Amino acid sequence: MDQVAAAEYRNVMLAEPPVGLPATEEARLEHLFGEIWVRPGITRRERRLVTLTCAAFAVTAQPLIDHTYAALKSDDLSIEELLEVVLHFAVYCGWPKASNLEMYVRQSWAKLQQERGGDPALPPRRVEELGENDWERRLERGAEEFRDVNLVPAPGRDTPYQHAGILNFVFGHVWMRPDLGRRDRRFVTVASVGLDEAPIPIQAHIGSALESGDITKPEMDELIRHYRAYDNDARADVLQATAEAAWAEHEASQT
Repeated sequence: MDQVAAAEYRNVMLAEPPVGLPATEEARLEHLFGEIWVRPGITRRERRLVTLTCAAFAVTAQPLIDHTYAALKSDDLSIEELLEVVLHFAVYCGWPKASNLEMYVRQSWAKLQQERGGDPALPPRRVEELGENDWERRLERGAEEFRDVNLVPAPGRDTPYQHAGILNFVFGHVWMRPDLGRRDRRFVTVASVGLDEAPIPIQAHIGSALESGDITKPEMDELIRHYRAYDNDARADVLQATAEAAWAEHEASQT
């Protein structure tokens, strides 16, 4: 591994670069740490959000072990923030994969606390953090949050998916939880819907992230470039084409 890549590997992973790798793996790491992680445009924390989403979707143990530990040890993500990533990821990529991600988060937290002489136990959650318990108000607030996030009218309440799922839980609760901001949730969501290969959510979430200004077009390009490095060209190409179309539509609406 060349000096630039090795230095960035230490900076990101907080570990020494591996040695004796096959040539293809060494080239992959040189690309990741010598060309991708060193780029400006989005923060290291935001790159971690995209990386963790891709690693969690792939369900490959060692990257999850390495990246959850590095995210916590670097203090780029607190344990509270990383646990919120798990919940948000569960909504967009599924509960079984999120359960796997949380297992590695717990392990990394315990390892880090052992190293630091802290308590590895996670504190119990308070019932108050579950939010509004007036169901009508909760659904109304969910509809408001849906409009604020997606910039389109909220759906009706005519199916369990829309009523109990989208309005009550996803937007009536998850998107409003305080330990992860909307911009951070956008990064996890865009990566997630790309991994899911879900056309409507891809269009909706890339379009609303750009239209809202939560993510600028150069930042979106950088998000997708990072995503490409951890997923694959085919899915990244879909995200990029969607971003180009959404941005063109946005600019046309401004004239």
